[in-house]
Amino acid sequence: MAARPRLRLLLIDDHSLFRESLGRLLAAEPGLELAGSYSSMAEAAPAILKERIDVILLDFDLGEEQGLEAVARLRSMAFQGKVLMVTAGMRELDKVRAIQAGIAGIFLKHSQPAELISAIYHIARGEVWLDSRTLQAIAVSAAARADAPQQLTLNDRERTVLKAVFEGCTNKEISARMNISESYVKAILQQLFDKTGVRTRAQLVRVALEKRID
Repeated sequence: MAARPRLRLLLIDDHSLFRESLGRLLAAEPGLELAGSYSSMAEAAPAILKERIDVILLDFDLGEEQGLEAVARLRSMAFQGKVLMVTAGMRELDKVRAIQAGIAGIFLKHSQPAELISAIYHIARGEVWLDSRTLQAIAVSAAARADAPQQLTLNDRERTVLKAVFEGCTNKEISARMNISESYVKAILQQLFDKTGVRTRAQLVRVALEKRID
């Protein structure tokens, strides 16, 4: 049986010491491959355009360029991989805007290294990675959109599953929480995907931010 290809990562951070430390951490993980490490979007752009990159680890504060601007540039380059924002700190509003802009997760630099590896694998599978404060900010933002013209109507089970997705729960964890089978959880997720017109959990989170949930 052929070995599964390793996830190819790109690191963009303007602090050289952090890049070197993180590079050593990623090199020690068998399922990951660091394709490049850069201090700015301008430096990283050629590699993004030429190589297969599965996940970009992007610092929010790149000096003259902010993370939201970098995400916009990635979109203009038609980047098809996932973006994990790795940051020492962000305003709650910026976190919400980053999720809306299409990133798959936010990782705080003071967290444990093992959590970063877990976050990378999670978002590579199409899941989301968000800390509790970000989840709270998203909930507040969603509530503030109650007057939005477009409305998404969910039943009780769909609301419960959606809430668990916001919290970053796996299908197994949702199954245990709701006392239903994992196959039933998958079926409810598919209903949510069908109703919102998305294909991944990360897309589901973004759509839920933009629509009124009833």
